[in-house]
Amino acid sequence: MRWSPLRSYVGKSTVIPTVVRELPRFKKRLGRLERKYPKTIDEVESLIASLAQGKRPGQLVPRVGYTVYKVRLPNRAARRGKSGGFRVIYYAQLSDCVTLLTIYSKTDEEDISIAEIRQLAMEAEQ
Repeated sequence: MRWSPLRSYVGKSTVIPTVVRELPRFKKRLGRLERKYPKTIDEVESLIASLAQGKRPGQLVPRVGYTVYKVRLPNRAARRGKSGGFRVIYYAQLSDCVTLLTIYSKTDEEDISIAEIRQLAMEAEQ
């Protein structure tokens, strides 16, 4: 069998690493949540690692006008699963660039409005 350059790439990952950025609002809210729920950063770090590998977990948020996802993370410090855990909203600007827009605890806050998500995505564009 002859060697083929195409055969050498079969099965190899060609995923481009993704740059994960954070809005100041995200950092501020994460700090508050970490003081209240000590394991918050562990959950967010695992999400960031997944995003950096090119994965896009969560559900696409409809009617925003941007490629924005909502991810449910468990709150292990409060012994709650994903339903009573954290929500992270992120914007997949490009295939290799993601911006974390905001994070909130589902037990402390209700859902974030589409208008607010749109405003955060516009902020990330600047």
